[in-house]
Amino acid sequence: MSKLVTIYGGSGFVGRHVARRMAKLGWRVRVAVRRPNEALFVKAYGAVGQVEPVVCNIRDDASVRSVMLGADAVVNCVGTFDAKGKNSFEAIQHQGAERIARIAAEQGVAHMVQLSAIGADTDSASAYARSKAQGEEAVLKHMPGAVILRPSVIFGPEDSFFNRFAGMSRMGPVLPLVGAETKFQPVYVDDVAHAAVLGATGEAAPDVYELGGPEVATFRALIGQMLTVIRRRRAVVNLPFGLASVMGSVFETLAGLSGGIIPAQITRDQVASLKSDNVVSAGARGFAELGITPTSLEAVLPDYLWRFRPSGQYDLIKESAKHMRQG
Repeated sequence: MSKLVTIYGGSGFVGRHVARRMAKLGWRVRVAVRRPNEALFVKAYGAVGQVEPVVCNIRDDASVRSVMLGADAVVNCVGTFDAKGKNSFEAIQHQGAERIARIAAEQGVAHMVQLSAIGADTDSASAYARSKAQGEEAVLKHMPGAVILRPSVIFGPEDSFFNRFAGMSRMGPVLPLVGAETKFQPVYVDDVAHAAVLGATGEAAPDVYELGGPEVATFRALIGQMLTVIRRRRAVVNLPFGLASVMGSVFETLAGLSGGIIPAQITRDQVASLKSDNVVSAGARGFAELGITPTSLEAVLPDYLWRFRPSGQYDLIKESAKHMRQG
């Protein structure tokens, strides 16, 4: 019988790519999510019955255990940007990761992959980064042979980074940024999924891997590259960290008063995160040790950001017609 992998958060941005790759390798894939009816699209990744979404709440032992029964490998892709509430940093990224690892050890699961983040540090000024580090420690306590992946900002068709700022560029001539000089090393989502698959199949040695793409650039430069792709001219304005922290406090208050109906555009914790570069550490193990050649931004961005161009899919046609008239 084919081997079985349980992917917690398997319908999310990274998880769906892991699920697709595991299915192509012939594995049975159990996609553990809170709302399986919203994850039915994953069934198309394999043959009938090969990929199945199942209900799971990683805040509950019984729920985590039930979807892990018989699994040969587990991959935890669940993360959150909620600092408070039931699905807070602590509940999801620390306690949730610990729960999955503890139960995986109890059930004798052979391989575990934990998706973390560059910057994970128990001494970080960011609660998000601290919870990621605490999650890593908890996983390794129960599953010392686990593979920990720390990607920089992840890009791809469903990302919340370039898509967000490309959408903002439609709203006016100015594009405000916090931490415009902070450096990032964007990594393609399917490259992260490839690394996760190597960990789940046992092909990657147990270790912590920091994953960054081939380009290191400032936030400002990345947004400039995005603007070039979508053919828009915008004034990129850097907001001081002090002002951004005040704005974060106001946004958080509005989000709380509205019960989350009005989402916070930026939080104080995100401002804290943006004060530090988000790049692979010197000497860290990464794609080279995994035998993966990371994908460049220029090879992917035009494939999914074209819809933000002034004329969308017709922009290139109009440009070509313009050159013909001039000729």
